[in-house]
Amino acid sequence: MIFQLLTLSLATAAQTVPAQATQLPPPPVAVPAPVTAAVEVDTRPYVEITTDAGKIVIRLETRRAPVTTANFLRYVDSKRMATTFKFYRTTRSWGEGNQLVQAGNRGDARLNYPPIAHEPTNGTGLTHCKGAVAMARSAPGDATSDFFILLSDIPGFDANPGGSGDNAGFAVFGEVISGLDAAEKIYAAPISPTKGEGVMVGQMLEPEFKILAARRIPAPADAPKGCVVKAAP
Repeated sequence: MIFQLLTLSLATAAQTVPAQATQLPPPPVAVPAPVTAAVEVDTRPYVEITTDAGKIVIRLETRRAPVTTANFLRYVDSKRMATTFKFYRTTRSWGEGNQLVQAGNRGDARLNYPPIAHEPTNGTGLTHCKGAVAMARSAPGDATSDFFILLSDIPGFDANPGGSGDNAGFAVFGEVISGLDAAEKIYAAPISPTKGEGVMVGQMLEPEFKILAARRIPAPADAPKGCVVKAAP
């Protein structure tokens, strides 16, 4: 009798167990991992130039103008830029819309490396905006050491394949990202009334501004986007 009652009690208890008590819990809902935005690393070289007027930092567009930037860095890395290079020209006589200062080897011409191929702006996608750095030249393909910094937009310096005459423009290869005030100080400096030839008479600085040092530096964290990149190369 007792055995029958015990069996009945167990059977009744089994019938009263809630259904959910005999089931496994559902698998946890998968939570997607947070998406981390890709950080684009700026691999372009930066060069700090120390002059009598202050420091100028230039960003070089190596991917767009590889020949011209390699030439510039060759002068920097070999220390030739800090040996005989000077800022020697200002274009104040051209008016407010055509402002630039020019620098180059003002000593032993044997320190110049061979002329480089011309990289026109219609091929590089760069443009002559304020702060742009470009190579000086007489004819396409004869540039060596001289370069200039624009202190105003000069779109007429860009290549114009449809134009007449020498329509190849100048080769932009970088831009000033800090220290433009030093270049403006050079631009406003005294000039010689007699030095120079042709259009350069009245544009020769006196005294000239020495480049005291030139070296590569890491990319500044606050480097501005800039303006020289106009289109895809």
